[in-house]
Amino acid sequence: MNSTKKQPQFFLILILGLLSAIGPLSIDMYLPAFPSIAKGLNTTVASVMLSLSSFFIGISVGQLLYGPLLERYGRKTPLYFGLALYAISSFACATAMSVETLIIFRFFQALGGCVGMVASRAMVRDLFDVKDNAKVFSTLMLVIAVSPIIAPTLGGFITTYIGWRYIFVMLILVIALIIAGIYFLLPDSKGADPSYSLKPAAIVSSFASIIKHPQFALYTFSGAVASAGLYAFISGSPYVFLEVFKITEQHYGWVFAFVASGLIGSSQLNSVFLKKYKSEQIIKVALSAQSIVAIILAASSIFGFSELYSTIILIFLYLCCQGFIFPNAAALSMAPFGHNAGNASALMGFIQMSVGAFMSAMVSVLHNETTLPMTGVMAFCSISATIIFTLGRKKTVKPASIELVEEEEVEMINTL
Repeated sequence: MNSTKKQPQFFLILILGLLSAIGPLSIDMYLPAFPSIAKGLNTTVASVMLSLSSFFIGISVGQLLYGPLLERYGRKTPLYFGLALYAISSFACATAMSVETLIIFRFFQALGGCVGMVASRAMVRDLFDVKDNAKVFSTLMLVIAVSPIIAPTLGGFITTYIGWRYIFVMLILVIALIIAGIYFLLPDSKGADPSYSLKPAAIVSSFASIIKHPQFALYTFSGAVASAGLYAFISGSPYVFLEVFKITEQHYGWVFAFVASGLIGSSQLNSVFLKKYKSEQIIKVALSAQSIVAIILAASSIFGFSELYSTIILIFLYLCCQGFIFPNAAALSMAPFGHNAGNASALMGFIQMSVGAFMSAMVSVLHNETTLPMTGVMAFCSISATIIFTLGRKKTVKPASIELVEEEEVEMINTL
């Protein structure tokens, strides 16, 4: 850590971890409440699913906006603005009287909350020496990983005992705690830069030059399509487990925690494998394995032999593969852009979330009261990603560093 930074490392990582966890908390905590929300708003679970898609769209747009704003106005000012927008939107969600209102304000909630995802990654670079980045990202990932394990269970208890609207009240309280931590414990790691241009033409030109790079395009799109299967699972799992398999909200939380542990655990193993294998080698094997698992998962839905425990195990294996795919693909996407990493990261995040939002919406559009929409979209994503990777991998590859891979592992868990 830089000697000029006086705050203890523990508090820095804790606050940065909480900022990064805003997205997962906002997604995972309300998943068990889908049937209750549908009943309370006199609508269908398929319509409630669209509030998740709108949240993903808000995150994708927000990442493009906050990158330049954090450079122009420093770190803390955009943080306060974004978190205030999140709190106001959360209150609107808590008091929503229609599913349309919920869908709209979930978008604005994501638009505000995603500042935490963008700012936390930038502040790791600001506050810690480059040689310490891998260790910091590993620690940060463990802080964030707590969210997908406890949030669905907590959301299930809140829904059962005091009602789904109090989930959003709980999120407001969490944001208030984070704002206090930012004010008292987090240094403004980078001041405002009035010379930084916010002109759209300059920003668009930078993004255009990045997306034309063959390595960026190949690994960003193959990684984004593969990770979209995760979004399909997140969107479809409440209906599949709560309505098709008839488990309780509390049990859904435990199921979600179990399958999430597969993603988190494999991301830790990924760092071990990188000591012996290259990132592109790991991606090739993981994509092939994920496609096989996805085909079995979809086939079980098509032929009517899917049941609770086999579905859980197959999804667990599917997400284990994802823990190897996305961090390596994202790191390879970023590898050529040491001089323009901020914009490359923002564009990669935008593409990932946009594809994820589309696939999440497709699960809702294809809803037919079976497991097939979720499993079918998951299979489509893994097979399509394998095809993209296979056709494009003959391009020259610049190796990714372990720091980049561990950074992208944090971003992957941010979406769960």
